[in-house]
Amino acid sequence: MNAPQSEITVTLKLFAVYQEAFGTSEVSYQFPPNTPVKAVLERVIADRSQLAQWRDVTRFGINLDFVEPETLLCDRDEVVLIPPVSGG
Repeated sequence: MNAPQSEITVTLKLFAVYQEAFGTSEVSYQFPPNTPVKAVLERVIADRSQLAQWRDVTRFGINLDFVEPETLLCDRDEVVLIPPVSGG
C-alpha cells in the first residue's frame, strides 16, 4: 500500500511584477496535500513583502486555466499569479 504523499511540488510561472520581484521567470514550492492555490500567493508575499499590495487584485491560474482561490493544488501543477495589467 502506498503511503500518503507528505508534500506536493508546484511550479510557479512568474510574470509582470512577480517576475520583477524575483528576478526569474519560474520558482518551485512545496506544500502539504490539499493546499489551496491562494497559499502560493501567501508564500510569495512572505518571500517578497513588497508584493503584498497585489494580494487583493491577483487572479490565479493552474495548468492554463483560471481558477478560484480555494482550488486545491495537485503535485506538479503549474501555477500562475495574474496581476492586473494595463497597456495599449
